[in-house]
Amino acid sequence: MFRPYAVLLYFILSSFFANGQQIFSGNKYPQFDFHPPLDITPPALAGSFGEIRPNHFHSGMDYRTNQREGYPVYAVADGYVSRIRVQNSGFGQALYINHPNGYTTVYGHLQRFNPKIAQQVEKIQYEKKSFEIDEFPAATLIPVRKGDLIAWSGNRGSSGGPHLHFEIRDTKTEATINPQLFGLDIPDNIPPVIYAMYIYRLNKQAFNEFTPKQYFQVGGGAGKYHLNQVSTIHLGGEVGFGITVTDKHNGASGTNGVYSIELEVDGKPVYTSALERFKFENSKAVNSHIDFPAFLNTKRTIQKSFVDPGNPMGIYFNLVNNGRIEFEEGKTYALKYTITDAKGNQSVLAFNVLGDSKATIASKTLPAGTLFPYNQVNEFNNNQIKVIIPAGNLYNDLNFIYAEHARPAVNAYSAVYQIHNTLTPLHTGFELWIKADSSLNKYKDKAVIVNTGRSSQGGYFENGYVKAKPRSFGSYFISIDTIAPTIVPVNVSNGQSMKGISKMTFKIRDNLSGIKSFNGYIDGKWALMEFDAKTATLWHSFNDQTGSSGKHTLKLVVDDVKNNVKTLTIDYYK
Repeated sequence: MFRPYAVLLYFILSSFFANGQQIFSGNKYPQFDFHPPLDITPPALAGSFGEIRPNHFHSGMDYRTNQREGYPVYAVADGYVSRIRVQNSGFGQALYINHPNGYTTVYGHLQRFNPKIAQQVEKIQYEKKSFEIDEFPAATLIPVRKGDLIAWSGNRGSSGGPHLHFEIRDTKTEATINPQLFGLDIPDNIPPVIYAMYIYRLNKQAFNEFTPKQYFQVGGGAGKYHLNQVSTIHLGGEVGFGITVTDKHNGASGTNGVYSIELEVDGKPVYTSALERFKFENSKAVNSHIDFPAFLNTKRTIQKSFVDPGNPMGIYFNLVNNGRIEFEEGKTYALKYTITDAKGNQSVLAFNVLGDSKATIASKTLPAGTLFPYNQVNEFNNNQIKVIIPAGNLYNDLNFIYAEHARPAVNAYSAVYQIHNTLTPLHTGFELWIKADSSLNKYKDKAVIVNTGRSSQGGYFENGYVKAKPRSFGSYFISIDTIAPTIVPVNVSNGQSMKGISKMTFKIRDNLSGIKSFNGYIDGKWALMEFDAKTATLWHSFNDQTGSSGKHTLKLVVDDVKNNVKTLTIDYYK
């Protein structure tokens, strides 16, 4: 049936998106192809697209499920299951569906799959003798229709509570896209909230933890904000701005992220960030987008309105000198922040700046170090360590600091080496070689590099060095892992009857290098053991073979990364 009101709505939405090209993309996303993945009404979010999370931008929308599991999850459109993933952490259990319109939808933290998919998953797990799988079924294997039940919502993987993580990706590029641009409505007439503004005295220097900044308290509400206790700010030298903002929607809303931040000077934009889409390999650049030292030191999330030269995120527009501003002496400027959420609600913070060279604040003197340019490979070498920072890992030029400290008293096979500090973020990490003491020789297969919090960075012994790839700067030394994991039965013991019990459960943990694998064998045959890393819980759900009447023997084998093995054998009865 022809529906003129639907066509009219489509053109209204298209016009709205096109007219705000630097805020809402000019790309024409389909508005009526996708059905919501849950039947919970009204829909509510525990997390928005592009929301700032530790070490990443949030890649989808987190639908609230009333703090419980087990809601039906539906295919949002016709297509086929193109990927099935089961992980110890991450999404836990997830489905990916390819659609004819060129997009892929993702459903994460699922409690369980529908029977057809679950049967296929279990078949693959037994074939590969592995709980974790990452499969790409043929297009003809699991077709789905719009509205088909595909799974139930859950809390698996790295989820912090029951919800459905939902994404829309470009099938060809795998870039993730804001689902609210596809007509998936979240009721919202609430503008973002602006909490504070900051001014950074950049003075043509690279941003770092020593960059002077000033805090300005913000007052107001309902979309209109102002600076408290100041009408005009006097500024000299090169400066950048930053802002602290959040958003809520109608109903049971979490404290979510905003869609866009725009800063104008005398009516002309000098900085815009807009979270329409991004590539997963760039997501860790959230640590460049924010004031990372402030986040580590105070847990405040300040979004910088200037862009570091090594930041690869493609979310920035209208940049003038990367958002770094110099104000002419004696001239007054009108500045305005416009913060927009994904529904188009806006909040504005307006203020004036007077160019005043007397108000210049000098940059702090940096400690003596070595200059590492952001756009090249950088190496540091001495007789004890080697540091290699691949190109593309620094967001700014770095004043690299190194120091050597005393060896820890326990389980240490080198001195402690300070590799710069944790306040400078890296995009993926760096290579670290530490020369081992001769006393390590008999333990070289057990060697790992750890930080001063004794968190393992992995590592292997080669040509007299232990080598690893830490993800962040810090202080590191060589240690060893010779201790096997632990297995603690929760609801089963040797000789116990398990009649009327649906599964047997264990807690497994490792002291240092981490769990590498776990395998269960019941009556000599491999049996599926499921694992939830965040709770360290391992379990086997009884089936026709393992739950049949009589005596059964379970052999559970857990290995850590350094091949220390723990074995537990239990007889049980059904």
